Amino acid sequence: MLYTELLQLWNEAVQAVDTKDWQGALATLEQISEPTSRTLFNAASAHLALGQLEEAVRALDLTLAKDERLAVGFFQRGAVMMQIDRLEEALSDCIWAQKHMRGNMVIDYKQLGLRFKLYSWQVLHNAAAVYCRMGQWEQAREVLMSTSQERGGGRGGNLEVALDSVLRGEVLAPLLVPEGVVFRPRKQDVEQLPQRDFLGKAKVISSIIPNDDFGGFEPLRLQKPGFYEPKMAGAEDSRYMRMRVPYMARGPGQLTVPGGAMVFLFGEEDRDGMATVIYDGERGLLPVSLLEPADVKMSKGKKENSIPRGIPLPPGLKPPTRPKAQPSSAAPPRVRITSDTPPPSYATATHAPLPAAEPPRYTANTASNQNDGGSQGAETGSVVVKVHYIYTVALSVPLDTPHSKLKEQIAQKLGQPVSQLRLRHKQHGSRVLMPLRGEDEPGYTIQEVAEAGRATLWCQAEDPLANRTILYQMVALYDYTAQGPEDLEFSEGDTIDILGEVNDEWLEGHCAGSIGIFPSCFAYRENMDIIQSLEL
Repeated sequence: MLYTELLQLWNEAVQAVDTKDWQGALATLEQISEPTSRTLFNAASAHLALGQLEEAVRALDLTLAKDERLAVGFFQRGAVMMQIDRLEEALSDCIWAQKHMRGNMVIDYKQLGLRFKLYSWQVLHNAAAVYCRMGQWEQAREVLMSTSQERGGGRGGNLEVALDSVLRGEVLAPLLVPEGVVFRPRKQDVEQLPQRDFLGKAKVISSIIPNDDFGGFEPLRLQKPGFYEPKMAGAEDSRYMRMRVPYMARGPGQLTVPGGAMVFLFGEEDRDGMATVIYDGERGLLPVSLLEPADVKMSKGKKENSIPRGIPLPPGLKPPTRPKAQPSSAAPPRVRITSDTPPPSYATATHAPLPAAEPPRYTANTASNQNDGGSQGAETGSVVVKVHYIYTVALSVPLDTPHSKLKEQIAQKLGQPVSQLRLRHKQHGSRVLMPLRGEDEPGYTIQEVAEAGRATLWCQAEDPLANRTILYQMVALYDYTAQGPEDLEFSEGDTIDILGEVNDEWLEGHCAGSIGIFPSCFAYRENMDIIQSLEL
């Protein structure tokens, strides 16, 4: 049950109690599916007002089951028990009420919503009343005598009258919580029950776009591309201003604007004579005394943008359309492989020779001539090879180590099969990862890619392509996430092997062991010449 629903029913029951409508109060309290100890106490008070003592006892039983330390609950139930001659239980309730007073002379229940103060002498008075009904007059007198020694307000002459009654053998009447005194909900909570309109009525709001004359609440509207200028008849109504003289920023939030520049007046003048303007896409402050109205009328002929700054035109490029699959009965062309032509693979699909402007390569002779006192690796003719894999490893190999043997050492260090490793390197000044030439052929050594005793290689574990030709390579400009099972996914900076051109906007490529199609605008090509095909 929601707390607001409980609060609503509780407040309605209290209002019924105030009008002495005890049946209505009970009917309202019965609608509470999850009653609390305070609402159950209110139900017991309504039953007492109607003279339904047994129902009042049951309601008080539920009240104390919810709150076992409610002293006023034990006090009230003990008084009702005396009226139905359950004296032993009434005496027990008086003892529990005195215990839950916790040594206090009085407990004020105002904070809990009950406008009643329970005094310790009231509990002892009811205990004496129980002893009177049991015929134990001496114990009743002793309880009243101990009560007279306690200090507490509201006692008046009630104890003296009660003591005289006991001496005369008259039975004392029990004390109760007054009729109509019930637990009430907090006034602050009740005031929050009616629904409130915190937002209020919709007010007209203005757009930051100068000529957008619409005001109000509406979903985002499509604006026309270009510079948005105000629809004003003359220069005196325009919010475009021109700087009379140059101005250099002299404080936080101010702008530096050259003389004669056009700015848009975004806000009104403040106390310091500064106004908020927009210039070159930035918002800041400028002195109003340096601004003068500018004529921004357009000629009736060819419309030109007289304001060189403002809101830029949106990009006019459209995303490429996905190529549609066209069913064809013709089988894809196959490459005839003869005995003179080796099967295509990454090892055979090599690239064009390096250009003549390539930086000088490192050799053992040049290293010894240039640095006679160099490191031990240079003296022995070794090269430090750094290999980028899922992680980075480094190893030192002789300068004349063939690529095939180097590949075996890298595969052993990475724990991968040699046949599934592909080594690449970058030429000097290029971002393209080129396959390492002669991985499976003799005659190529690490000396060809080493510079100053060091070489950096990139390694990928992938199955070699079969019956496919690498036309050229491209470098990814952006990350591309596959939109379908036929797409090729890659990250910015990856090298993509181009296997075919689907159309003017889509290419088929290979990257990191996967083959698929991707938009050509997501990558660029450094060398426009086809490196090699199987027909050469």
